[in-house]
Amino acid sequence: MFFTLLLIFVLVPITELSVLIRVGEALGSWTTVGLVIFTAVVGVSLVRSQGVSTLMQVQQKLARGEAPGQEIVEGMMLAVAGLMLLIPGFVTDFMGLILLTPFTRIPVAGYFYKRMQLKANSNGGFQAGFGPGMGGQGGPFGQQHGRSPFDDGNTFDGDFERHEEPNDKRLDAPLIDGKPNAQDEQQDKPEPKP
Repeated sequence: MFFTLLLIFVLVPITELSVLIRVGEALGSWTTVGLVIFTAVVGVSLVRSQGVSTLMQVQQKLARGEAPGQEIVEGMMLAVAGLMLLIPGFVTDFMGLILLTPFTRIPVAGYFYKRMQLKANSNGGFQAGFGPGMGGQGGPFGQQHGRSPFDDGNTFDGDFERHEEPNDKRLDAPLIDGKPNAQDEQQDKPEPKP
């Protein structure tokens, strides 16, 4: 994974710079800058319109009682496409447009969604990513099915109810060194009459 990320963070900028330099030589520097800004603005507006369309599809599926799994994957792809379109350069703009257009986005999202379903089914469902309960062997906190992780077999259930004695006026009085607070005692004493 580290090697893949290193390649992405090294090769993508080098490729972007070389393409920008070649386009700048062919069209001129200001035209190249204008094209980069233009593709970013157009891309963001397309991401917004496609995002609204995908959101409408999610709402329709939810109204029918269906799970909008593929649409959620499409929404994530739209977010990645928007990020790619905002990065200056023509290579990332091209990859962002591939993810943005419904003609290519829908089949790619379908592929990823089916792959996620297969992985979830082979693992026994979606599991939490921590604890000894991973892989369908129990709950996410290591408990066996039906038992609490804090139940060691010595737990009993009980109720608590507080009853105040009529003579005990100051049950909630703060204690200092195990004795009632001196200020509280002052407040309890009646004031001397002149």
